[in-house]
Amino acid sequence: MDGGNHTVVTEFLLSGLTDVPELELLLFLIFLTVYIITVAGNIGIMLLIRSDPRLCVPMYFFISHLAFIDLCYSSTITPKMLTDLLSEKKSISVPGCFTQLSSFSLFATTECNLLALMAIDRYMAICIPLRYTLIMAKNVCLWSVVAVYAISFVSSVINIGYMSVLSFCGPNVIRHFFCDFLVLYGLSCTDTWSNKMLLFAFSVMFTMGAILIILFSYSSILSAVLKMQSSTGMSKVFSTCGSHFLCVVIFYGTLLYMYLRPNSSHSQEQDFVSSVFYAVVIPMLNPLIYSLRNKSMKNALRKIGFVKTFPLL
Repeated sequence: MDGGNHTVVTEFLLSGLTDVPELELLLFLIFLTVYIITVAGNIGIMLLIRSDPRLCVPMYFFISHLAFIDLCYSSTITPKMLTDLLSEKKSISVPGCFTQLSSFSLFATTECNLLALMAIDRYMAICIPLRYTLIMAKNVCLWSVVAVYAISFVSSVINIGYMSVLSFCGPNVIRHFFCDFLVLYGLSCTDTWSNKMLLFAFSVMFTMGAILIILFSYSSILSAVLKMQSSTGMSKVFSTCGSHFLCVVIFYGTLLYMYLRPNSSHSQEQDFVSSVFYAVVIPMLNPLIYSLRNKSMKNALRKIGFVKTFPLL
């Protein structure tokens, strides 16, 4: 690097969740419980859908992939966070930081795109029911999911490729509990304008694009529901769409709150709470929402005796 006084950074130091050592064990136990529920819940959803022939329809095919993404999404952040809560030195190598960042970017983008795809599926099922089985054939669903993964992978690779050419020469303290694009841009000693513009472009393309698709789909669904004369039909629509819409509201609501607030209203505490919610808590909530609010999922759970064991479900 230019200038002999610079030292190339080989690792980053994470600030972690708290500066109070007395709270670290309590937080470790809380988030370990959350992670165990996340892993068990999402694996359970995937196994349940694969084992019950009544759930072999497009909506549950997409839900099984959402469960897989949530499992991976959480696993890129939570294990390292748990380790750091028990460690005095919270460090991560530069390659490790980039690996965590690329994985998190991949699965977060995939979830955005998959939620939009699921909204399209609900739109097709409710607004074009006579052509639904033809349009949403098995091979169409499969290739749609492949496209979602491929687009998200390309987006992640491009962003990380641009990130890898940046130089880091100190300071190396990340005021966060995981690696994040904007935090790393602030630590770089080279110009990051093109990186920020690229990140912004992809964010608008995928996040805002997905939001527009979801808004269009649910506006059309709402219009179709209002025209229904049968209360049974309306109940069925709300049963099949309610879980997905709730997941959409929680996921996008948290992201928009996190990234679209004015800079003057940001605080480290609020950012930490928002980040914990969308990176750690939401992957636990999704399987619970689909288990508790979806009638077909509850019937499948009754079939294996789960509801008898946990009658409140």
